[in-house]
Amino acid sequence: MIPLKLLIHHQKTKKSGLTKKKSAGFTLIELLVAMILASLILTPLLGFMINIMQTERREQAKSNTEQEINSALDFIARDLEQAVYIYDADGIDAIRNELPKISSNDKRKYFPVLVFWKRQYIENAIGIGVNSNTCERQPDRCDDTFSYSLIAYYLIKDDSDSTWSQAARIGRFQISDGYGDSDNAKDATKDSGFKLFDLTGTGDLKTKMNKWESGTYTRNTPDILTLVDYIDQTQINNNTNPAPAACPTGMQQIPKFTGRGNSVATGDVRTASFHVCVDSINTAAEIYLRGTALARIENTPPDYSENAKTYFPQARIRVEGRGFVFTK
Repeated sequence: MIPLKLLIHHQKTKKSGLTKKKSAGFTLIELLVAMILASLILTPLLGFMINIMQTERREQAKSNTEQEINSALDFIARDLEQAVYIYDADGIDAIRNELPKISSNDKRKYFPVLVFWKRQYIENAIGIGVNSNTCERQPDRCDDTFSYSLIAYYLIKDDSDSTWSQAARIGRFQISDGYGDSDNAKDATKDSGFKLFDLTGTGDLKTKMNKWESGTYTRNTPDILTLVDYIDQTQINNNTNPAPAACPTGMQQIPKFTGRGNSVATGDVRTASFHVCVDSINTAAEIYLRGTALARIENTPPDYSENAKTYFPQARIRVEGRGFVFTK
């Protein structure tokens, strides 16, 4: 009986020790193996999730850029539909020094790509024997009129303003005669320094329009309001970003990328992301825009390349002005 009791006691002690060992936790080797297995499973999943998030960011940036490019093009088109005269490359060369931003440094950063005169119809604007403020209450006692404005759309590459991205952008300048000089009640709406084109003298319409001289406004410090940001800033080169193809017959390209003169893009604005083809005789223009979606998610915007062109949305439109001016 004594040996049997010793054997039973020994078995109980052995089981108790095993229980204590099992309840003590995992060994270091077991933990290392578990961590290796977990990393082998989680690392690919984590990379997959990061890739999905990056793709989503790029697609969202692309969608936003496409919408803004199309909206800007629609805005320019509606503006241009009221044009009575559009300056071609010869015209830009002739009047460049009459437009804003004429210093040598500004010309490297600001280029007037699309410049035109427009005539805007204004309903019930001039009071007949009444104060002009009465027109809203008594439109039957007021006449319709129109105003002339000089519009200039600039390609801008100026990184000094932190409000905007490091890519290029498009700005809009306007100076207007309000409701005309004949209506004294409306003089307050006339922009200071405005001067209308002069159709007297000799020469054809283009010659006379190219002789326009600005008024007294300060050409170095006018308001050029940003229309759209995130325009591609890639410089023209012969390899990855060549100059655009020649314009259709009868149209001039603005900006020019070869030659000399004020119609040639130089410096920071030497890019084809915003350019036009202009037919001054028929008051028509083709407008080309190219944005850069990657500038929304990268501090330093990458240059255009064929491999990434899907993230550089492009759009174009042809517009003919509905107005015209006469000259002898």
